[in-house]
Amino acid sequence: MRVSTAFSRLLRLPGVWVRSVNFEPDRVVVVVALRRRCLHCPKCSYSTRHRENRQHHESVWRHLDLGVWRLDVRASLRRLRCPVHGVHVEGVPFARDGARLTSDFDDLVAWFVTRTDKTTITRMLRIDWETVGRIVKRVCDERLDPGRLNDLFEIGIDEVSWRKQHRYLTLVVDHQRGRVVWGANGSGQAAADRFFAELDPELAADAPESAPQVPPEPAEIQQQPPELPSPDSEPEDDEPRVGERASKLEAISLDMGPGYAKSAREHAPQAIVCIDPYHVVQLANKALDEVRRDYWNQLRQAGEKQAAKRFKDARWVLLKAPENLTDKQAITYRKLRNAGGEVWLAYTLKEALRGIFAPDLTLEDVTVLIARFLSRAARSRLGPFVRLGQTIRKHRDGILAAIHLGINQGRTEALNNKVRLITRRAYGFHSASAALALVMLTCGPITLTLPHEHN
Repeated sequence: MRVSTAFSRLLRLPGVWVRSVNFEPDRVVVVVALRRRCLHCPKCSYSTRHRENRQHHESVWRHLDLGVWRLDVRASLRRLRCPVHGVHVEGVPFARDGARLTSDFDDLVAWFVTRTDKTTITRMLRIDWETVGRIVKRVCDERLDPGRLNDLFEIGIDEVSWRKQHRYLTLVVDHQRGRVVWGANGSGQAAADRFFAELDPELAADAPESAPQVPPEPAEIQQQPPELPSPDSEPEDDEPRVGERASKLEAISLDMGPGYAKSAREHAPQAIVCIDPYHVVQLANKALDEVRRDYWNQLRQAGEKQAAKRFKDARWVLLKAPENLTDKQAITYRKLRNAGGEVWLAYTLKEALRGIFAPDLTLEDVTVLIARFLSRAARSRLGPFVRLGQTIRKHRDGILAAIHLGINQGRTEALNNKVRLITRRAYGFHSASAALALVMLTCGPITLTLPHEHN
């Protein structure tokens, strides 16, 4: 078997045949030629037989290493004139547009990025950090499904920190597919508005521009009195327009922040807003810890420093579930129960609220128990729990909707934990776009395959 035939079968590069193989001290150079006669534009599907001219030099791509040797692929390419994109070098079937690496090499790096840090990749594959970032962007641009925003019925919107100093990404999760389908830098209503604008871009394009407001003329120079609306005239329709894809949304799971909820009610008023019970219990834990801190400060101010020191260690006893306490924590738990007081009352309220969301309770049971809890919280005279009761009363419909539909932020929080792991593993990011590209590559609707898994 000839060397060129052996390398043609070994590399399995589509659409080319191997012309020659050269062995250099540190690499193997494989010279190939394209099988097709037509020239294809690298940026669109345009093809032609007309050649503008030929390159004066060979194009080089890095391929998968051959043992300890680096393997380069070289080819002499032609240039074509695309009616849309102008004059470009013809595209090749084994590499992406603008890449100096083959698609197999890109796919290998992208698979490694989702499982290890960049330092390991750069040492193993002998590339730099910037190259890894460009590969992630290329693979995302190609593999990310443009129709991922179609047929969304149940979604969750949440924010996750990607850097210190309150730098957040807003992520939208499809509950049915269990994937992140959209993301953007920032948080709050502005970020959610960008999602709905991208969900229905034609609606955003048809929105009328607000006309500049002209100050009214002073009364002494007005020629005629302003016309008053007729009592028989019909009022203008101020209902917001709902986009085609936004109208398919049936449920949106949120936390209790005001920004996302306001945007959801404005752009998808028919969707049911579901408030995650996890965040409700989280607020109860914060209220309990606030009561504990107030009592601890009272002990310190009264001069009982030893009692305050012992009581400070009771924080995790109060926040943990009783069945998860260690033997030492169980002793502290019994002491707190025997002592009673405001702290124990706050603990019983927290446990009562946590028990409301047990999985074996029906919607009717939860409705009755929430009403009882609101009554107990209002009579407790504990400021943090009084405020907690007011918050729950405000979001009661959303909480009950989450129980009824069985939709919560559990999957969203799980993906957020995965995003935090990505951030720690990468030792931070310099930009939100780099963080978002890696998030979509790891948690988005992208299926990565290794080169040997390709058909």
